Amino acid sequence: MPSRFRHAAIVGKYQARGIRPLLEEIAQFLVAQGLDVSFERDTAQATGVTDYDVVAPGALGVACDLGVVVGGDGTMLGIAREVARHGLPLVGINQGRLGFITDVPANHWREALGPMIAGDYEEEHRSMLEGSVWRDGERIFSGLSLNDVVVSRGATAGMVEVRIDVGDDFVANMRADGVIVATPTGSTAYALSAGGPILHPAIGGWVVVPIASHTLSNRPIVLPDAGEVRIGIVQGKDVSANFDMHNLASLLHGDQIRVRRSAHKVRFLHPRGWSYYATLRRKLRWYEGVV
Repeated sequence: MPSRFRHAAIVGKYQARGIRPLLEEIAQFLVAQGLDVSFERDTAQATGVTDYDVVAPGALGVACDLGVVVGGDGTMLGIAREVARHGLPLVGINQGRLGFITDVPANHWREALGPMIAGDYEEEHRSMLEGSVWRDGERIFSGLSLNDVVVSRGATAGMVEVRIDVGDDFVANMRADGVIVATPTGSTAYALSAGGPILHPAIGGWVVVPIASHTLSNRPIVLPDAGEVRIGIVQGKDVSANFDMHNLASLLHGDQIRVRRSAHKVRFLHPRGWSYYATLRRKLRWYEGVV
């Protein structure tokens, strides 16, 4: 069966011990299917793979038309931000623990990947956040997030107080360990452990979740993703803003974090028959107790 794709990029969780043989096996499989194969630069350097072209992360979306990501959700988050603006479709082979967005089991990748590169797959698009930090009227940091933007206190500091506005509307002043603004994808990450609801990826919304709020009446709220959420730092020491894995530390009183929907979306490819509900059931063990 001819391949629908021409040039695949391989991205690996290069910190994982012993991952090189699996990456090379996948690369050889793709070449046998008629694809050109390149390795993401950091993956190649860390694993010592030298038999394939090497491409910088920011150039993968231009050079390739398929990304095969081997690792956990953290690996996928990192590369998704780099390629989203180019619309590069991504397949996730899970070597992590949870694997909400890297959903092909590592021991069944061959059976899944073969039909997918021939065009037999399910496709979905996931929304992203575009976040920025403003100080004295100037933007000092910006970044994309597939999961969330988190504003939190320092490790040894007390609570942080923040002011939350949505569009032109003041919502609340909140004293807590922090606050999370999460996409539907991020609703099953930190926001879930902080007590937030799960949002289906098809919902055009965000969830705003306080972290260990001082006031029990400060509850998670689901918002439409059409406006802008602004989080102002009122009080707190060593406050930081985290954009997925990108961190800006030592925010000052008066700094403001602004979050809006990104113009870019991440394209995920799944094996035929994939179900979001089946993923939740498997990862959250909702089947326990069922006969």
